[in-house]
Amino acid sequence: MEKMSVIAIALVTFLVINFLYSKVLRVYVKKEFGKKWLTIWGNKVYFWQSSIFVSSAGTFLVMYLFRMF
Repeated sequence: MEKMSVIAIALVTFLVINFLYSKVLRVYVKKEFGKKWLTIWGNKVYFWQSSIFVSSAGTFLVMYLFRMF
């Protein structure tokens, strides 16, 4: 049961970080590059790749800090 709670915490942390990062970055991209930038397939891939990378790194950091305390 303990493993399931750790997995659930990690999943929720990943989703929250991903959601917040994508909202902030989407506003920045629309402001700097315009609305059409995110309609191009290659730019979408870059956007989501960076979002997944930041979410993974943030989840790893949060889980590591939880383990320390």
